[in-house]
Amino acid sequence: MDVRGDLSVDQQGTIVVRDGIGRLTPALAKVLFGRHGFVIQRPVYPDRAETFPLAVMRTGPPSDLPVLFIPGGPGMGSVLPYVGLRATATQHGLDAIMVEHRGVGLSRRDNRGRDLPLDAVTLEAAADDLAAVVQECGVKSVVAYGSSYGSHQAQVFAARHPELVAAMVLDSPLLSVEDDLAMVRAHRRRLLWDGDDPALIAVASAVQDLAATGISMAELSHAVEVVYEFAGPQVLLRLLRARRAGRQKQLWRQVSRLGVRQLEGRGVSGVMEPDLVAGIAYGQLGFGLPVDGEPLDPQLHFAEAAVRQPAFHGQPLDLPTQLAAFNRPLVVVSGDRDLRTPRPIAERAVSLAPDAVLVPLVNMGHSALDAHQSAAVHIAHALTVGAAHGLPAEAGRLSGLRRRGASHWLGHALNVATRLP
Repeated sequence: MDVRGDLSVDQQGTIVVRDGIGRLTPALAKVLFGRHGFVIQRPVYPDRAETFPLAVMRTGPPSDLPVLFIPGGPGMGSVLPYVGLRATATQHGLDAIMVEHRGVGLSRRDNRGRDLPLDAVTLEAAADDLAAVVQECGVKSVVAYGSSYGSHQAQVFAARHPELVAAMVLDSPLLSVEDDLAMVRAHRRRLLWDGDDPALIAVASAVQDLAATGISMAELSHAVEVVYEFAGPQVLLRLLRARRAGRQKQLWRQVSRLGVRQLEGRGVSGVMEPDLVAGIAYGQLGFGLPVDGEPLDPQLHFAEAAVRQPAFHGQPLDLPTQLAAFNRPLVVVSGDRDLRTPRPIAERAVSLAPDAVLVPLVNMGHSALDAHQSAAVHIAHALTVGAAHGLPAEAGRLSGLRRRGASHWLGHALNVATRLP
């Protein structure tokens, strides 16, 4: 599929194609959006009259309690990347709503065809967009399912519009920028550098052996994260040993550079567009916080791009305080191999909220919405029927469901590639 150009949608909901994009993507977008999509006009700035068309998808049988799925990023599209998720949700009878984030994909431009201004793309504005969509759909409230960055957006949405959120799912949650970073660093180093987990002693030793050769710590940190999350410790151990022996250099380069296009620039139209959301990523979520000089620092991945991005000026809300006041059902989903928002952050979220449960999924990294969509849909469905409290007992069964999502196939590819000479 050719996705090298630009897509947007006009006031009437017609797909607009610019910059010589290939034929298949706009045709597919038009089919997808034409069947289930609509637009609403939203203010570019809250205090000004100028508006832009915000694209929305709603699939499945209409209900009084839809599920509002909020993907990660920031910069991730909703229309093109989540066709499979919406199909699975429809099979399970879910009324699913997805909003193309302002500044991204079909919601990228204003009514004159101009990119939205960087300072108009904020967490607060995006949360208010969600509220407007829920009201447009004519329902009293929704189950807000947020994954990764989407979990942060879901919490801001719930804090600003509590009457619209009947229940919430935080899948691989973000809470507090500085606190989360400290927990991520400690977790990664405990498991994959210090070898405190007996099952990972050999992996941690191999990581240290490769680091001793003088390999770039930025490369090492990111490659370890990618392979461990998507393919697991045994695949990671094979790759580390192969790289130490001078083999698998091309695979190593590919893995260590995976996701670089998601950090800045135009990215991939309709799929991942980081440029207009940089004020959120770097200014509000601290993607560019300084490195600390210690091994396996996740900030090394962002360091080069961060010098060209907005400075961090803080989160708009104290989410731990907001979460403590959220007195409706809350489900926190956490993969046991998640190195980006690891289990300690999920456990903290559960400890803060008065009516929260943890659903621990095994053999999974970051974001069930991307890596295990069957489990994500089952969890969302449980909240629509008031069955949140039974989900922890179902965690083993949910983990064993057939895996769907692009992240799952990446794990298979890494497993095969690391077995080649």
